[in-house]
Amino acid sequence: MRERHMLEGATIVFDLDGTLVDTAPDLTNALNYALKLQGHRPVEAARVREAVGRGAPAMIYEALGFGIGMEEILGDFLVHYEANIAAESRPFPGAVALLDRLKARGARLAVCTNKRVRLANLLLETLEIHHHFAAIAGRDTFEMSKPHPGHLLGAIAASGGDPARAVMVGDSAVDIQAAQGAGIPSILVSFGYSPPPPEGPRPSATIDGFPALEAEAEILLKRLTDRDRTLS
Repeated sequence: MRERHMLEGATIVFDLDGTLVDTAPDLTNALNYALKLQGHRPVEAARVREAVGRGAPAMIYEALGFGIGMEEILGDFLVHYEANIAAESRPFPGAVALLDRLKARGARLAVCTNKRVRLANLLLETLEIHHHFAAIAGRDTFEMSKPHPGHLLGAIAASGGDPARAVMVGDSAVDIQAAQGAGIPSILVSFGYSPPPPEGPRPSATIDGFPALEAEAEILLKRLTDRDRTLS
């Protein structure tokens, strides 16, 4: 009962690309399709992974190295990506089982992603995991997006959660920065696309696979509870 209590009513917020779902193959295919239409060379998946966390415009800018012609490429990219959003994209190993366990233990789940919300919903629906989440907040859901803490706080509020009982799970510096700005602990997945460099923002915990997430979340949530008791 004690273990269940620590997750009961807590909000676990997940980044999407590179955290819950391995989307790099479809993102790379869509980007290279759009680049080819505009007469540019294709890029490797590694370059796409590094920029995914900042959203599609940043990913295209990273591929081009300049901003000229970005609007045309973005339009072609979005059309191709939407039509092939889960051709190769799959949840990371253990992700679906983790979502099932967290919900069974009374946690509230949300997504906070720099992907456009329509595409985030479409991806999750196509993969048949959309029903796990009380809220899905994309880069265009609010006036701000990660690393702005308002994006994360908005996702928690939309899910009916409490920032004082929340944890952010992500794979990049923008996820950790958003969590730090919101005063929320963060868990970094080491298998993601763009982990922060050693001199970058530090997560509250790091996991190498989803089986370890529940225990780390419980530790972080207990720290929050103990802190609040000390302050009260």
